[in-house]
Amino acid sequence: MKKDQSEFEIAPLRPLDDFLLEAARFQVPNFRDLEKWGNRVTSNLLYYQTNYFLMAIIIFMLVGVVHPIKMACGFLATAVLLMIFVYVTNERVVAARFKRNHPLISILLIFSGLYLLAYMLQALLVFSLGILLPTTVTFIHASLRLRNIKNKIANKVESLGLRTTPMGFFLEEMGLETELF
Repeated sequence: MKKDQSEFEIAPLRPLDDFLLEAARFQVPNFRDLEKWGNRVTSNLLYYQTNYFLMAIIIFMLVGVVHPIKMACGFLATAVLLMIFVYVTNERVVAARFKRNHPLISILLIFSGLYLLAYMLQALLVFSLGILLPTTVTFIHASLRLRNIKNKIANKVESLGLRTTPMGFFLEEMGLETELF
């Protein structure tokens, strides 16, 4: 049974005390029991999803404030590369015909693209940092944060289908299911 986006319920923002401060309990997971570790991560991703989303926005914005030009160039370079990839994969015949009819222009475009890519590599790395840093911090927190009773109850309600959240939908689409109790 698939849920529409209109049926999504936004999970509440958990208090900072529960998320990170005094009430939070952290422990290194047992790396030998991957199933239990995976259940802890999935459970925490569901329970703290709004906190993680807010944290990701803050980290992304901080990286953008520290390196605004590189972030903008990295975003632009990423967008251009994706558009070129989509165009070439969808229009192979047109691209092959252009390459055959205009070999000199094709070579100039390839070298210009390679030069631009080399020039933008630093900006691409900064932009990637802006995306990967929040993902890494989220995974580390979800791995180290021990679950509590509220966490388990909220996730059981989610697993019963009584409510659907964006993270629940994402995890379901990724094929990640967990035993919450």
